Order: sequence, then structure tokens, then C-alpha cells
Amino acid sequence: MRLKEMAIKMASIYQKNPKIEAVLLAGSVSRGWEDKYSDIELNIFWSEPPTDEDRMHPIQAISGSVIDFHAFEEEEWAESYLTPENVKLEISSFLTSTAETLINDVVNEFDMDYGKQCMVSSIYYGQSLYGDQVINKLKNKVQIYPDELAEKMIEENLVLWYRWNNRKALLDRKDWLMLYDLMGSVQKKLMGVLFGLNKLYIHHPSFKWMHKYSEIFNIKPENMDERFSAIFIGDVHNSVQELELLIHEVFLLVEKHNPHLEFLESYKEKMAFVRPVNDV
Repeated sequence: MRLKEMAIKMASIYQKNPKIEAVLLAGSVSRGWEDKYSDIELNIFWSEPPTDEDRMHPIQAISGSVIDFHAFEEEEWAESYLTPENVKLEISSFLTSTAETLINDVVNEFDMDYGKQCMVSSIYYGQSLYGDQVINKLKNKVQIYPDELAEKMIEENLVLWYRWNNRKALLDRKDWLMLYDLMGSVQKKLMGVLFGLNKLYIHHPSFKWMHKYSEIFNIKPENMDERFSAIFIGDVHNSVQELELLIHEVFLLVEKHNPHLEFLESYKEKMAFVRPVNDV
């Protein structure tokens, strides 16, 4: 059975609970990105808090086996389980009113929190499996990505210099663990800038599905996927130089598409600084 077909089957079980207002297919399956390692991600929207029995019933109905079953935390109930066919399901449950609040935080209050953006992104891209009216109402709230959120994402993620200015020292010292950690964090920052530039909600806090970004970004460096992918392959000196070029190109894209941003000049000066070398 294909993953989407199995998701529809599970939604038909969930919707029998009168507390459930909607079921949304999220994650890679909703976007057509699934591969042999993919699981099924479902967002369940409740009118009132689910009991443990409410959450366990669909698992028991298919004779599934629980992997994780988390208590209520950060406005969410979460569990994962395996079907008899060995397909993994990841379930995220929210009160519908909580989902509306989280959407408001991101869309109207311009909250950059990646967890909140991920939930908003799942609604934006997700497919309704039950409760079309509820899902469409939520989708309507997230259709327009606010300019203010884009500018905050750009401003916060362009702050690269505090550790990046030490890159040459780390290279010379062969501090590989610290250097590669730095290179990874800089790439994540650049991704945050590009999501803001392209006015797209963050869909995974660690930027999963990286190879798909060149497809969904309209504003991006040339040969983006190949270049970002090669950072951790080959000679580390070449990788640092390539990352320097990518930073420069992303900054130019920001200047081109958002020339009104007042912080650009000061950021440019700070990024040009490199840790000095002592002669002593």
C-alpha cells in the first residue's frame, strides 16, 4: 500500500472520534517528496484535549506498535507508531484553537520561532484528509507571507561574523571539530536568509530535504544545491573558500531584493573583519 493511501486509511479511523475536527497530511508525503525512508506525518486538530485512550485507539485499531508516546508539551501531543506493514506514522496533535494562535504568532506577530513556522508550513503545504472546512480556514490564514517576517529572518540570520571571523585561525590550528560545526551553523544561517528572501515558512528546524530547495527557491545563488552539498566534501580549504563565496552571493541577493534594509552597510563591515594574526 502506498503511503498516501495508508494515510487516508488512518484518517478514516481518526475521524470517527467526535473530538477530532480535522486531519492533515503533512511532511514529505504531502509534497510528493517521499522516498523509501519516509514515514507518514499526520496533524490532528482537536476541539478539546485528547485523552491517552483517544490517542491510543487508532493504534490499537490497526494492531500497531508504539514507538514513542509523549505527554502534552509545548502545545502539542505527539506519538509515533508502526503499522503491521512496518510503516512509521508520526502524529502531532493540536487543539484547533492552539493552531490558530500559533498561526497568529507567525503571521501577525512575526514570530520567527522555527517550531511555530514548521507547523504553519505543514498547514500551507499539507493536504486535507478530513475536515476540509477547518483546514481551508487555517490555510487561508497562512497564504500571505508577511514582509515583516521576511525582514526579521534576513536580519537575524545574516549575523554571521561572531564565530565566522575566526575561520582562518581554526583552519591553521586544524581545529576540525569546531570548524565543521561552524561551517554547518553558517550554512543553516544562510538557509534562514534564503527562506526569508523567498518568503517561505521554515519547514524543518534542521533544514531537512535540502536538495529540494533549489526547486522551491526563486531567489538563490547559482548552482545552489551542488555548491551547498559539496561544502563537506573534499579539501576543507576549498570548502571554506566556497562558503565565503556563498555568503557574499547571498548578501548580494539581499541587497538586490531588499535594498531598503538599514542594517546592510553595518553588517557588510562586520563580515569583512577577519581575526588578526599576531607577529609575536
